[in-house]
Amino acid sequence: MPRSVWVFAALLGLSLALLVPPAQAQQGGGPDRPPQSVTVVTLDAQDVTLTATLPGRVVASGVAEVRPQVAGIIKERLFEEGAEVALGDALYRIDAATYEAGVAAARAAVAQAQATLNAARKEADRLQTLMDRNVTSQQALDDALAAREAAAAGVQVAQAGLLAAEIDLDRTTVRAPLSGRVGRSLTTRGALVTAGQAEPLAVIRTLDPVYVDVTMSAAELVSWRRGHMDAQLGDADRSVTLRLPDRGGYDHTGLLTAAEPQVDPLTGVVVLRMTFPNPDKFLLPGMYVQVELPQGVAENVILAPQSAVSRDRRGRPTAMVVTPQNTVEMRVLDVIRDLGNDWIVRSGLADGDRLIVEGLQKVAPGATVAPRERGAEPQN
Repeated sequence: MPRSVWVFAALLGLSLALLVPPAQAQQGGGPDRPPQSVTVVTLDAQDVTLTATLPGRVVASGVAEVRPQVAGIIKERLFEEGAEVALGDALYRIDAATYEAGVAAARAAVAQAQATLNAARKEADRLQTLMDRNVTSQQALDDALAAREAAAAGVQVAQAGLLAAEIDLDRTTVRAPLSGRVGRSLTTRGALVTAGQAEPLAVIRTLDPVYVDVTMSAAELVSWRRGHMDAQLGDADRSVTLRLPDRGGYDHTGLLTAAEPQVDPLTGVVVLRMTFPNPDKFLLPGMYVQVELPQGVAENVILAPQSAVSRDRRGRPTAMVVTPQNTVEMRVLDVIRDLGNDWIVRSGLADGDRLIVEGLQKVAPGATVAPRERGAEPQN
């Protein structure tokens, strides 16, 4: 009797299975299965400024190597290393005893030459009086006048020597030839220095503004010079932006100010110079940066998130969009280039399209989905 019950139950189950429609059996969820939920982004067409990313190095806008102009022993350093200095600030003091003695000797030479001139003038005046009385000869008067002129010249020579001695004395105080930030001191107290020595005492750099030197191909530069770049840019912002070594941005924008008037024959590139404000001294000479230089404007394009774009078997970029009927449609894209975390798409996507950015792995073209805008609150 139990065996008969088992046989009847098996036949009943087989009969029920035969009554299920084939389409429902394939779906496995029955006719009431809800559509797959996906996250979408509604796209907007816009004009995008295209930029070229060029490698560059930061260069100080002014560099001065501090060197002594007189010889002597360094007696004192008058600045803090790494501090800001102004033009004419005292940096070092050299032992001035020898130069003070030179000034004293030069002053004495001026006094001696002045006394000689005074005597020559008196002699010339005396002989002139005698000549008026016909008591002396013309030759004697001419000799006295020549002696007076020679004495006057001697005074000028002595005064020039005094001026040179005073200049040397003043140069015992080494002053800043440039306003900027002074680096570490390359000499110490007690060191012997000489005029025009090869080794500087310190280096001063002007860090606001700074220059950034980058390289550009000769073809791009020719296009720029012919005005093609200006036509492509139109009314777009022409300011230049920086990307720092940590991949972060820089708060201030710069301008293209100069170009090297020659092309490197080996690489075919030319050096461009950008000027950037640097009020916080954030940019330092020698720092490697990337410059984003505007090159043109792409009109009426779409910025598609890179996470929503994949490639098919032929290597073409594709994306999934949700149609007005809430079905999935695959599009083949024409991508111009990347812009941050987005792709600049010329064709394949249009204004108002709903691009699937999450849930791509669970849908296929033709499937019905339940789209939800990214950032919107989920419906209960």
